[in-house]
Amino acid sequence: MVISAIADNILRGVETVQDTVSETLFEPVVRLGVTGLARSGKTVFITSLVANLLDRGRMPHLLAASEGRIEAAFLQPQPDDTIPRFDYESHLGALTADPAHWPESTRHISELRVSLRVRPKGLLAGIKGPRTVHLDIVDYPGEWLLDLTLMDKSYAEWSAATLKAIENREEAAAFRAKVALVDGATKLDEPLAQDLAATFAAYLQDARRAGYSDCAPGRFLLPGDLAGSPVLTFAPLPAGDTPRGSLRREMDRRYEAYKSQVVKPFFRDHFARIDRQVVLVDALGSIHNGPAALEDLRGALTEILQAFRPGRNAFLTRLLMGRRVEKILFAATKADHLHHGQHAQLTAIMQALVRDATDRARFAGADAQALAIASLRATTETDMPHEGETLGMVQGRLLDTGKQAAFFPGHLPSDPSHLLNPQRGQNWLAGDYQVMRFAPATLTLRPGDGPPHIRLDRAAQFLFGDKL
Repeated sequence: MVISAIADNILRGVETVQDTVSETLFEPVVRLGVTGLARSGKTVFITSLVANLLDRGRMPHLLAASEGRIEAAFLQPQPDDTIPRFDYESHLGALTADPAHWPESTRHISELRVSLRVRPKGLLAGIKGPRTVHLDIVDYPGEWLLDLTLMDKSYAEWSAATLKAIENREEAAAFRAKVALVDGATKLDEPLAQDLAATFAAYLQDARRAGYSDCAPGRFLLPGDLAGSPVLTFAPLPAGDTPRGSLRREMDRRYEAYKSQVVKPFFRDHFARIDRQVVLVDALGSIHNGPAALEDLRGALTEILQAFRPGRNAFLTRLLMGRRVEKILFAATKADHLHHGQHAQLTAIMQALVRDATDRARFAGADAQALAIASLRATTETDMPHEGETLGMVQGRLLDTGKQAAFFPGHLPSDPSHLLNPQRGQNWLAGDYQVMRFAPATLTLRPGDGPPHIRLDRAAQFLFGDKL
């Protein structure tokens, strides 16, 4: 095992050297990781980003586009032959159909390469010709990202933290009742283990629907071909004796197998090769669900950053230590659910949510920012008088009924601390917010224009504009 691990590390070190030399001397490659927690809109983000890179009429804040230095953009075969291709054409077809509909959400890792032919700027403009920059977009479920936080936790530590987190959650009542009747020191009973794992997985599904963010292990939510395997047949148990052959010891063994056989390969083969990262967050959904859900989101975002290796990707750093995540963007999605007059408040709330995380990233040499965006604008804005004041409302086609409707979701506080203090117990979005599930608007695009969005160009400029 040790010799195999050493050989594997040497092989990957050689691959890193080859990639680094190739990208430095020839065509640079930016590997952009795109992830997010449930209902954050990863698929729509990638589809709209690619469409707006191919047709850049709506990208004024991507400087290389506004300066006219991007001569061409085109899709190319991805470099990783073993990773499914992101189905860009089908997803764009869903958004441009009549009527338009949202594409299927992310359930596995996928990749897409966009190549940009870019002219240099400044003094080099008259000396060097255009160069090609490859943008490799890696799409993976946010639930897998939360799994990386398990790597530094033992089974006992994970169990204690999980049981404490769910002790007052209604969604976990059935699981808590079963755990209360179990003695982990007794001999392993496989039907009991399967029942505990299934009940715990059902809790995770319910918790995600209720707006909680700490729903790990992630493969319990998206098991794929691992469904029913021993590596997904474990659950948290209270601390106690672990005699050989006991239920608790077997749960411990399977938890460690999950980390070594599921989580570690993902980190090694995919995550560790990313050098720019965007984390999409449905902050408005958590705000509507109340202070407890928002505090839970803050904790999840802090844990997520701990999974990254932030820092600068100097030549020798990449040569000797592998890639580091140079830039991290935490993006609050669905900004089109609010009138633009409240976008500043949403951005401030997002910045407050990730303040601890971004401070740590900057300390390590990475650049981290927070932004409010809408990858695809599904609404229009309207102002309506109401009781002596003018309310900024949004209107669009409702997903469930297909009817046009206008909503005022409520005011967000200008001071984020009023929202982030879990003791205040106040919901800042009105009850109508829960029915604000908009379908995409029918798109009528002029030649050269990508889909309408909010600040997608600013996100692109931050993430990879410096490479163009």
